[in-house]
Amino acid sequence: MKTSELLAQKSKHTESGINVANIAHFLAATPGWEQDGARIVKTYVFKNYYETLAFVNAIAYTIHAEDHHPELTVTYNRCVVKFDTHTVNDGKGGISINDFICAAKIDVIYAQVFSA
Repeated sequence: MKTSELLAQKSKHTESGINVANIAHFLAATPGWEQDGARIVKTYVFKNYYETLAFVNAIAYTIHAEDHHPELTVTYNRCVVKFDTHTVNDGKGGISINDFICAAKIDVIYAQVFSA
């Protein structure tokens, strides 16, 4: 899976998780993301609180448009983003393609606006 393939997709309702053996394949397409149990996680670093909040606001539209909402932990100069799919594994949660689609799209926003 390439990052461009993830960016071309749209999240949709799913109850299918990604096979554990394939998670590494998807992580390779989303650098910096790590598996943390039944979710994927990445920490974004900023210069100050204003930039951190600007990032949260910048990703809000994409998160809403994809209808796939992460857990966000916001501090002075960091935002930890955690994605999982609640409908996977009979409602117990897990990792789906939607998590990686959104991760790739958030990475693009960060790269375009905040990593300069």
